[in-house]
Amino acid sequence: MAEKFIPAFKKKYLEEVAPALFEEFGYSSKMQVPALEKIVVSAGVGDAIQDKKYLDATVKELEQITGQHVVRTKARKSIANFKLREGMEIGAMVTLRGDNMWFFLERLICIALPRVKDFRGVKPNAFDGHGNYALGITEQIIFPEIDFDKIVRVSGLNVAIVTTARTDEEGFALLKKLGMPFSK
Repeated sequence: MAEKFIPAFKKKYLEEVAPALFEEFGYSSKMQVPALEKIVVSAGVGDAIQDKKYLDATVKELEQITGQHVVRTKARKSIANFKLREGMEIGAMVTLRGDNMWFFLERLICIALPRVKDFRGVKPNAFDGHGNYALGITEQIIFPEIDFDKIVRVSGLNVAIVTTARTDEEGFALLKKLGMPFSK
């Protein structure tokens, strides 16, 4: 019987990162070691109010980037100044878990982030107090899956990395050991 393929970052986590974190923080059980829970990739498309093609293009691009079906998000309440009505589709999001999450994280750290113009690392202070990290990407074209000639417009997206860490210090150590390029 063939062995199941394990993503490189998951293998790195299991063999190197988890034992190092176990020793560094002095946990009494392996279940206390912080792990990745999910990655949520989302994009708000305010221009979708005037033209639906912007939302359609964003959905298509998010599906190319993540390789998974995208959910369209709707406005929770009406805002008259923005001509926004409750229930209008104004964004898209996708939740990655399991192997897809590990593949995406590897592509983000090893391929996409180094392609950012004048990249000096990601901010280490974007943790939420519970070990989860939020990253804003200003241009979706840093991902090699996006064909530059076919994009409708350059837009940004948000990446939320949800961990089982209880503190920001544990979450930072987890992502740092996985290779997240934090700035000094």
